[in-house]
Amino acid sequence: MHVVATAGHVDHGKSTLVRALTGMEPDRLAEERRRGLTIELGYAWTTLPSGERLAFVDVPGHERFLGTMLAGVGSAPAVMFVVAADEGWMPQSEEHLVALEALGVRHVLLVVTRADLADPVPAIGRARARMAAIGLGEIEAPAVSGRTGQGLDELREALDRLVAALPVPDPAAPVRLWVDRAFSMRGSGTVVTGTLPEGTIAVGDELALPGGPVRVRGLESMKEPRASVTGVARVAVNLRGPGVPERGQALVTPGAWTCTDLVDVRLSPVGAVGTAGPVDEAADDAPGGERSARARVPGERGGGDLPRGLTVHIGSAAVVCEVRPLGGRIARLRLARALPLHVGDVLLLRDPGRDRAEVRVLAGATVLDLCPPELRRRGAARERATRLARARPDAASLLRTHPLLRAGDLLAMGCAPEGEPVCGDWHADPAYWSDLGERLPQMVRRYAAAHPLEPGMPVEAARHELGLPDRRLVTALVRRPLTVADGRLVSGPAGLPEPVARALGRLGAELSAHPFRAPEAGRLAELGLGPRELAAAVRAGALLRVAEGIVLLPGADVRAAASLARLPQPFTVSQARQALDTSRRVAVPLLEHLDRRGLTERIDEVHRRCRTPSP
Repeated sequence: MHVVATAGHVDHGKSTLVRALTGMEPDRLAEERRRGLTIELGYAWTTLPSGERLAFVDVPGHERFLGTMLAGVGSAPAVMFVVAADEGWMPQSEEHLVALEALGVRHVLLVVTRADLADPVPAIGRARARMAAIGLGEIEAPAVSGRTGQGLDELREALDRLVAALPVPDPAAPVRLWVDRAFSMRGSGTVVTGTLPEGTIAVGDELALPGGPVRVRGLESMKEPRASVTGVARVAVNLRGPGVPERGQALVTPGAWTCTDLVDVRLSPVGAVGTAGPVDEAADDAPGGERSARARVPGERGGGDLPRGLTVHIGSAAVVCEVRPLGGRIARLRLARALPLHVGDVLLLRDPGRDRAEVRVLAGATVLDLCPPELRRRGAARERATRLARARPDAASLLRTHPLLRAGDLLAMGCAPEGEPVCGDWHADPAYWSDLGERLPQMVRRYAAAHPLEPGMPVEAARHELGLPDRRLVTALVRRPLTVADGRLVSGPAGLPEPVARALGRLGAELSAHPFRAPEAGRLAELGLGPRELAAAVRAGALLRVAEGIVLLPGADVRAAASLARLPQPFTVSQARQALDTSRRVAVPLLEHLDRRGLTERIDEVHRRCRTPSP
């Protein structure tokens, strides 16, 4: 299934065209049919010549209903832009085009209606020129008449080509269904409708609304009951849960989105016929980065002052926001209510109080950060803008801004983690992590000099000084000659006789390539590590005793748990042995040791699974 929204000036025949293509009445309200004016979103569907099913979201064209128009276009991947041959390009044609530019809509079909009343060529030429100016290129432009049926077959074929060029949505993507209608039905309860852009909703799924969790009782798409629906699709969802949601709220996969009311964005100029407006690079002159209630940013027709108070549109949501310029094209938006967002989402900024003779859509805004830091000191805003100037919507850019993030936080921000975690489910910016690794030995040496009578630096003190949120991160940074003993960081096997220290050095060299291949007693003896030497090394924290006769380097158990966490859960002893590249002699007692530490747990006689220990 595909979904296409309409756009264009009032009374240019959008609803008439949808009615002619589908045989359905998109105007749902009696007042709309009486006045011949669309004032609410309408829905209709048809089957194209290729057999593809296509749903239309019909939007109002009147200037007073721009917010409603944006609610319909916001979730649609493609637009059928309608211009009347007898009137040509009109004010709402311009405003709707600017809105599509701000939203980043790239799949557009131009349709010139009322071709039976006037020559469509001038209207096609003007509209194509305007669309080419915002980068849409040479788009198709069939001329039709909804009244006589002229050109409708050609239009259906053009719609087939339009939807065939659309990107394939991901059925496994997290759900975010922006609600464009919500109502309560006797005997059914709460029903919401919207355009599902990607992902899958199934009966029985638990999803989330701002009011709390809800469960899917039933589904319909194009009036047909469905067990599941995959985007792109128009869908009606029957929900079990508290309250009735409103238009502009979103039905989402729990934990897969960051719900926030503060975002840093990159602004994009719109409506400038290929030119960008001037940028005020002095917006950061005042303490904290604020200069006035209005800031110079890229605007329409060569630039202008962006008001402090605007309305943000995304999906069907329209939320008042406060704009704070940070420098260049970077700004901070404080929303009147939290929205579920991902990095890379595109917002539209509109001035609802602007003179209707002017285009009220002022800018597009790409979300760069969903958890921005406070800006307290002088110059912090400009520094922030510089940092975000080249940011991209990916995990690497997020980690340059937030050097440590859990995998779940990255996913909730819309970025799949890249590479292996540094510890547990923590991911780190490589440069930041490398710097921490260099700082830790220096800290331990300074602590030893300042506290000569203490056996080593407490791990908790190191965590606090490095500003890390989890003690395990400190342990993950430990590299020889540092070791961990009794909750302290020690530089080398302190207190051990020189022969034992040398023997431990040779043992460490052997274990460096295969850290979980614990040597047998004979090999330990050859190295000079008998029972007494081993006991002393274990007491000093220079070795980890897993079981009688099984010793590994300190921290090997934490690293083993991290490796096992990457296996499909649950796992067997054999799978663990292969993952750790060791023998059953070592694997069995090592797993029992991990069980005792709470890093793993047995779930039956054969299987175990990893647990996430408390920080």
